[in-house]
Amino acid sequence: MKTLLFSLLFVGTAAAQATTPVKLSPQDRGDLYMVRKRYRDAIDAYRAGGQTAVLWNKIGIAYHQLGDLNAAQKSYQRAIKLDKKYADAVNNLGTIYYAKKKYRGAISRYRKAIGIMPDSATFWSNLGTAWYARGKYDEMTKAYTRALQLDPDVFDTRGTVGTRMLDRSVADRARYHYELARLYAAAGKNEEALQYLRKALEEGFKDKDKLQVKEFTTLRETQGYKDLMTQEPRVL
Repeated sequence: MKTLLFSLLFVGTAAAQATTPVKLSPQDRGDLYMVRKRYRDAIDAYRAGGQTAVLWNKIGIAYHQLGDLNAAQKSYQRAIKLDKKYADAVNNLGTIYYAKKKYRGAISRYRKAIGIMPDSATFWSNLGTAWYARGKYDEMTKAYTRALQLDPDVFDTRGTVGTRMLDRSVADRARYHYELARLYAAAGKNEEALQYLRKALEEGFKDKDKLQVKEFTTLRETQGYKDLMTQEPRVL
């Protein structure tokens, strides 16, 4: 009888807990709004959370998503002022410089972020993208190679609603995808290399001499490569 009574009391307590609304912190509410793409609501929620580097960085990301680069920049700078070693905010500030086509400034910030947190694939990837924008393909390859070593899936990542911005905006996408194909081929990842090489051809890459580089030596022997070369590319 006592056991039954205890069980009933436990069930009643659990039911009461289940119906009690969970009180979210301002940061949790802001994160929830970010997932729902309600960025202005997220900004309001984060502001209610107090003055911390993490919250100012997240406010910056929300403004960034709204396309307000100046407000985002000020927010990232505020985060860095509060914590000079906050690598995510330093990286995110770099993405603002990149978006404004100030590539030297972007590279400087990405390098600083890497100096603080050297094992972030995102930071290395962003650095590579900035080098690519400046036409520095060897430097791009070095940075991308390190990013790939740290995270084999880094180039399949589409974005984030966390604390770290990943930049994928480039002008010449055909050349960009060719460089990624070369990178993956050098790493022995033929399937991924073929995927990006196909994208490059579809986007109008025409310099067939560049397909003779040493990184493609093994790839050229595969049936997938041979099939790709016999197909008429579907230019997008």
